[in-house]
Amino acid sequence: MLRFLLHYGIHFIVPLAIGYFFFKEHRLRAALILLAGIIIDVDHVFATPIFDPMRCSINFHPLHSYWAIGVYVLMTISTKTRIWGIAFLLHILADIVDCLFIGGNFD
Repeated sequence: MLRFLLHYGIHFIVPLAIGYFFFKEHRLRAALILLAGIIIDVDHVFATPIFDPMRCSINFHPLHSYWAIGVYVLMTISTKTRIWGIAFLLHILADIVDCLFIGGNFD
């Protein structure tokens, strides 16, 4: 239950909190973009099975790879892509927490 709460809390509650507290001028827009970071899960359709609760997504799916994570970090540099970079990194953080719970391999 703790795994579920932390994983989905980071996916859905943390983005709302960040949008509310750190983007006061555009709270709703920021929160929606931060929530939209879940879009990188589209790469799960290339895996068999699509969803495996015991699979660590980090460096398994293309948009969860170390190269992609590097791109997300670089996205935070530019003000035009910063919020999207944060959104994707929050998603990665949620998946890292999930991997830690299952004793996942980060290879």
